[in-house]
Amino acid sequence: MKILINIKQMLTAVAFATLLLGCSSKDAVNEYDKPALYWYQAIVKEVASSNLDKADNYYISLRSEHMRSPLLPEATMELAQAHMEDHAYIMSDYYLDEYLKKYASGERVEQAKFLKIKAAFLGIKDINKDQKLMMDTLTEVDTFVKAYPNSSYLPVVQTIKVRLNMAQYMLNENIASLYGRLGKDKAEEIYKNKNATSSLNMADIKAPKVGLLDKIFN
Repeated sequence: MKILINIKQMLTAVAFATLLLGCSSKDAVNEYDKPALYWYQAIVKEVASSNLDKADNYYISLRSEHMRSPLLPEATMELAQAHMEDHAYIMSDYYLDEYLKKYASGERVEQAKFLKIKAAFLGIKDINKDQKLMMDTLTEVDTFVKAYPNSSYLPVVQTIKVRLNMAQYMLNENIASLYGRLGKDKAEEIYKNKNATSSLNMADIKAPKVGLLDKIFN
């Protein structure tokens, strides 16, 4: 029996494990039984100092000791945005998932879903290696557009969609070219047909610069 691994669940588990491992790091918090405001202010201070490992540990203390504190939603969103600014997109996605599951309501749901799309998009580093993330993000983009047709975030979301479609177009071209070099004509035709109905054109897309090591290994 084959075991199917859900990549998103795996990444979330990695993020949570990273968060918990912070407790045993040099930034471990050795304080206990403090008011919620104490933990929240400590989180804000460490975020301002860009010490996110320690901020994560203070968050664990706040969540453990004050599960129903009204400060917890704010701390969760603050850490989600801080990790995104620090390019730690998996951790940002973890906090955004926590926020959506436990705290978000009304316009906050829309904001959190937009930030998840943004974090996923920024987390795509290589179109050849991040194909599933690209496809999942495009699905999330389409869902967001349908759910929030008048959203103030829509221009950014639509821009992300165009860029992802460009990346997908380039990926199809690359795969078709590879199959062509290997003499696999049918496979080449399949990937060429994927782009045949696209409104995009390769002439309109500027490929990113590829380093020497990337050329060698990819």
